[in-house]
Amino acid sequence: MITTLLCSERFNDQGLCPDAAGLGEDDQTTCPQCGSTAGKKLDRERLEALAHLFFVHGTLRRPKFGGYPGLQFNDRRYPEDSVVFPAWLVGDARLIADTLRIGIFAYGPRFWMFGEIEPLKALRRRRTRRAVVERIIAEYPTHDLRLSDSFFRLRINPKPQTEFGQYDSPPEPRSGRTYGRLDAPGQPAMYGSQDLEVCIHECRTTVDDQTFIATLRPTRDLRLLDLSAVLKENVTEFESLDLAVAMLFLAGRHSYGICREIAAVVREKGFDGLVYPSYFTLARTGGMPFPTVYGLSLRRFPSQAEYIQATVIRNLALFNRPIADGCVTVDCINRVVLNRVAYDIQFGPGDFGNRD
Repeated sequence: MITTLLCSERFNDQGLCPDAAGLGEDDQTTCPQCGSTAGKKLDRERLEALAHLFFVHGTLRRPKFGGYPGLQFNDRRYPEDSVVFPAWLVGDARLIADTLRIGIFAYGPRFWMFGEIEPLKALRRRRTRRAVVERIIAEYPTHDLRLSDSFFRLRINPKPQTEFGQYDSPPEPRSGRTYGRLDAPGQPAMYGSQDLEVCIHECRTTVDDQTFIATLRPTRDLRLLDLSAVLKENVTEFESLDLAVAMLFLAGRHSYGICREIAAVVREKGFDGLVYPSYFTLARTGGMPFPTVYGLSLRRFPSQAEYIQATVIRNLALFNRPIADGCVTVDCINRVVLNRVAYDIQFGPGDFGNRD
């Protein structure tokens, strides 16, 4: 039996209610706040998790590079009355804050959280980009894709569906014009993943599409530069090459020019391709970008490296046309049928402001 502080039926905000129900315990005891026996019960640990889910994760800001929450809370700021919530949320926010004795406040991010990182700034400038790319190639590990390693390549409406060449890199007229992150005119790349669901997300597949997936395997060991790795560094976040590269691959189309130039130099160095973090990593794992402890990135702590690495969804980009070149073979091709699409949804405040 848990020590109940609140229950899921105590809240007025209809976003807090399902989040609380998802975290709460199915316990028939009476809620000390509202007297309900039906609501899911929240002890201190679960209520803190709800506060983090709704007020911190639910206010995630995604600038051009990086990410940070709009709100944060801790017990050192109690009582706190600086945030102005909408009328329907005021009472719930105050109830959570008073029950946990925490202060909820507008979060002022450290500058590195929105891309003020020296290697990233250097990558964004053409005159300094090449030097950082050379550092990336020197400092990131290699990964061997072996004969026993299979991966997936998804195509929408290929014709004919079972022709192996349909699953190779795009033909020359389309190479570099399909808005790929790592291909360019005259520098084709085959994109794949060992995560089937990520393949579906990456291709923006809909239920109306005729979707086919090839299971591929290398015919020889392929040497890839692994940009999904977590680097061991002895620097601050503002000087971190590791954070710079991670932010680059979680950024949108505005980052493609830089990524393509990295791929071009990696190709020059004789690599067969790249391993890189999927743009859809957060959507696949449900995590926060660049988690911190008191403003310090977890990526700085060696003890957290294994945890951080486990949260990265890895994609593959193989240079040239691996199937036509004979270094990748097709094991089989199957149609993909989307029977059901489920969303893992959470909520956050619809709006908030600061008192003057």
